[in-house]
Amino acid sequence: MATVTARPASVFRSSSFSRFYAGQALSYLGDGLRTLAIPLLVFRLTGSSMALGWTWGLELLPYAFVSVIAGSLGDRVDRRRLMIVCDAVRFIVMAAFVVLFATGHLALWMIYTGLLLLAIGGSIFLGAQTPSIPFLLGIDRAKGGVAALQATEQSVGLIAPPLGGLLFALVGPLPALIVNAVTYLTSQVAIASVRTFGPEVPGPLPTWREIAADIAAGARFVFGEKAMLRLSLASCGFNFVGTLGFVLLIPYYKQTFGVGDQVVGFAFGCFAAGAALGAFIAGRTHWPVGPALIVAYLIDGIGWLPLPWTNVLAVGIGGVVVSSIASGYIVTSVVSWRLRVIPKDLVGRAFGVVRLIVLFGIFPGAILGGWCGDHIGVRMTVLISAVGYCAFTLILLFSRTVRAERR
Repeated sequence: MATVTARPASVFRSSSFSRFYAGQALSYLGDGLRTLAIPLLVFRLTGSSMALGWTWGLELLPYAFVSVIAGSLGDRVDRRRLMIVCDAVRFIVMAAFVVLFATGHLALWMIYTGLLLLAIGGSIFLGAQTPSIPFLLGIDRAKGGVAALQATEQSVGLIAPPLGGLLFALVGPLPALIVNAVTYLTSQVAIASVRTFGPEVPGPLPTWREIAADIAAGARFVFGEKAMLRLSLASCGFNFVGTLGFVLLIPYYKQTFGVGDQVVGFAFGCFAAGAALGAFIAGRTHWPVGPALIVAYLIDGIGWLPLPWTNVLAVGIGGVVVSSIASGYIVTSVVSWRLRVIPKDLVGRAFGVVRLIVLFGIFPGAILGGWCGDHIGVRMTVLISAVGYCAFTLILLFSRTVRAERR
């Protein structure tokens, strides 16, 4: 007799997740406006690819190193309170940006410092959010929750970058900074409306010895799980070579095609559309994890190959859109796979170690990409990035462990 597998109920059947999701959707709008407005502002102030490299690098660096501490916190303390504190810190930073810019006192070093603080807050927030999803929804619906958040983040990006580019061209970055500050307040309200995000029995802040023990526990699991370690190391390499080109997208479009801020915003909106589509596909499909990721990584790299050669703006945008579809699929699939594989009581700690490995390549990639953009040219750097990405995919193809992964 054939058996019928029940389809998991919609993640929005959970009122707690729905309220959390609504707050995050608004927060994504503010983040989307800021993450374009700040690099545009830095490039207008400096005209330097290197300055852009530092901008992207400082915004992402803490996600690697703070993540191991964030994972320990996310597994031990009250996640609801922790996320509210993180959003409060991020609100203060954005409010300071608003006041400093409005009064004409916002300097480059202040932007760098603020981005570093935003990233620290974001890293700790993510460390609490990740284990909250299976806590609110259960393991069976965790992939749907991840896909919903990822797809929404990218879908909101359809609106935020074009709007941000237009606003920046007309009135500068101030509206984007204000909106981002306000959305951190609305996120706090949404989080506060949920009774608990876990753990079942929250504890006090861990001591440094306990944090070290948590990091060691997460590391033992990750290094003992061969497929997770292989994919994490591969992701580190992909992030390094991918960031070489990504940090140069603004000067690439401005210098190669002579476009304004509005078109740059439109291009970033198209990238978000691609990533949202990729996240949607990942949430609706159940392809074998290892082979599907290898194919997606290859598509991701191929999408960038036309960029160094083309003089057609549509090709320059379309190539990155193809890459974004693959990237959205990869992120959603990998995060969901980790949530299935990692034991529930180790999610935060293991994710912290994984993020340390995976994101370690971003900062050097951002700085090297900025230097290369200034010294050997934007097109040549984008070519190196695309070829490097494809080369890492071929290396991954030879991993029997990854090819055989089906969980």
